[in-house]
Amino acid sequence: MKKFTRTLTCVLALCTITTLAVANEDAELIINEELNISTKSAAPAGSALDELVSGWRFRIKETQALQMDDFDNPSFIFIEQGEELFAKVDGSEGKACASCHEDVASFKGLRTALPRHNASSGKLDTMETLVNNCRTERMGAEPWKWSKGKMTAMTSLISLQSRGMPMNVKVDGNVAGAYKMGEELYYTRVGQLEMSCANCHEDNYGNMIRADHLSQGQINGFPTYRLKNAKMNSIHGRFKGCMKNIRATPYKEGSEEFRALELYVASRGNGLSVESPSVRN
Repeated sequence: MKKFTRTLTCVLALCTITTLAVANEDAELIINEELNISTKSAAPAGSALDELVSGWRFRIKETQALQMDDFDNPSFIFIEQGEELFAKVDGSEGKACASCHEDVASFKGLRTALPRHNASSGKLDTMETLVNNCRTERMGAEPWKWSKGKMTAMTSLISLQSRGMPMNVKVDGNVAGAYKMGEELYYTRVGQLEMSCANCHEDNYGNMIRADHLSQGQINGFPTYRLKNAKMNSIHGRFKGCMKNIRATPYKEGSEEFRALELYVASRGNGLSVESPSVRN
């Protein structure tokens, strides 16, 4: 472990010199030359961060530019798929999403408040659980897999309706226990590399590691299109990937653990604008 720590420290020290060359952290995100997106925000009271900074600011200018114009943003191929799915009849009840929700714009603001408490189940609802609950309980259709194409296309479309609105996830009351669990998971070292989320996204954001410019790990832009795999990526899919990177056994997508972690990480970005669908490396 000591050897790895020394190696990581050396890599970060060497790469810090090149940080400004690979990222335009002073850029401002204005989409379609009209929609101003807040990519910096004052940290809320009690935050471990001095200032909240969106992951968009840690990307190179070419990647940043893709998100500044919906015509260039590759996410919108999947948004169109989401629109088709929204109107498509599926299941034994002969319904589509549009049968109950005539206009997808009615979901404006939803992305800012998720995850949230479900009084019926006593668990946290994410956008994926809301989508699948509608499919199984109202449409009589099969649930979609958490991070597969149909689900991420739909969650991207729904999240788009809140773009530009500030994240405002509730962390007290009925979700206090889940919030505490998520916080503990965030700071717990796991895997063969004995690392936690905080080691990268709190202790070393702004530095370089493994050819990547570390961000604060904010999730206000999810679902996000990753140039790495040319598809929309879910929040839990990214959690899973991070855990694999540090050689840890990831929790199951949709698990109680990942829902709690999503709540905690989402709350760390309260005040940042929803960017969905964003573009990242």
